[in-house]
Amino acid sequence: MRRALYVFMFLIAALGAALGGVVLWGHAQFVRAGPSHTQAVVIIPKGAGVTDIARVLSERGLIESPLIFRFGVRVAGLQTGLRAGEYAIPPRTSARDIAGILSSGKTVVRRLTVAEGLTVKQVVDLLDITEGLQDRLEQTPQEGALLPETYHFSYGDSRRDMIRRMTVAMDETLAELWATRAPGLPYSNPREALVMASIIEKETAIPEERDRVAAVFVNRLRKGMRLQSDPTVVYGLNEGSGTLGRELTRADLRADSPFNTYRINGLPPSPISNPGRDSIAAALNPAESNEFYFVADGTGGHVFARTLAEHNRNVAAWRKIQRQSKADGNVSDR
Repeated sequence: MRRALYVFMFLIAALGAALGGVVLWGHAQFVRAGPSHTQAVVIIPKGAGVTDIARVLSERGLIESPLIFRFGVRVAGLQTGLRAGEYAIPPRTSARDIAGILSSGKTVVRRLTVAEGLTVKQVVDLLDITEGLQDRLEQTPQEGALLPETYHFSYGDSRRDMIRRMTVAMDETLAELWATRAPGLPYSNPREALVMASIIEKETAIPEERDRVAAVFVNRLRKGMRLQSDPTVVYGLNEGSGTLGRELTRADLRADSPFNTYRINGLPPSPISNPGRDSIAAALNPAESNEFYFVADGTGGHVFARTLAEHNRNVAAWRKIQRQSKADGNVSDR
């Protein structure tokens, strides 16, 4: 009986030692450097359990044994802490440290840059082709409602949330700049200032010109002159789809459209683009000038004039540049 007891105790001890050895071996495998020699980006889908995650990591060559990963995660008590998302895994990262990265929630940060002057339709098209965003937009925001800038997001974020963020940013920016506007401007409300800013945005790509272009249009509004802005005509023709793809014709300038500022008085009924902060600031704090006209100068900028006679001379010079450009075979536009 005593001998049998000794044998039993020996077997228990041997089994305990064997199990302890397995545990130590498993722990060593869990903490050892991983097999990947390059940084990898891995996407953990929503709803994935430990077994699914281990399979994904194994398929990407980031861990050697799904079993060791599952064992280590459960022993460490992390099985409920692993989060879905997109993660950057450095080379040679151990299974334990991968579990720590997935538990941290520090996902890869993606960037989306919305350029100044894009229309809402163009921004929506940009969101549609941006990888990593989810869902579809069911409703298109109003023109001019989105603030152009660079937005950061994570894989799986919603396109609706991106639109909401752009809208909030525009509302906050417009409210901030409206509060510091120059006195006596011909705008009844911030929306009209936004319309003006959208025209400025499309008229010039040179930052130093924005407040001067704004002054021309403000001077025209104050005097009751029509704005005669080509970009507003283009917007009316293509309904915000982007560039026209050709030069404007005289027939275009006679077109019956609420956006044809060669025919209507005052501002068009809505913005014609999503203006950036600098164009909004220019619309609300235009330069002090008595200029009423401007035309392209052939270098990407504009030449300004106070009188129609002066403007006509500038236009003649611009037409000469256009003719020479066409003779040389260059593409020219306003």
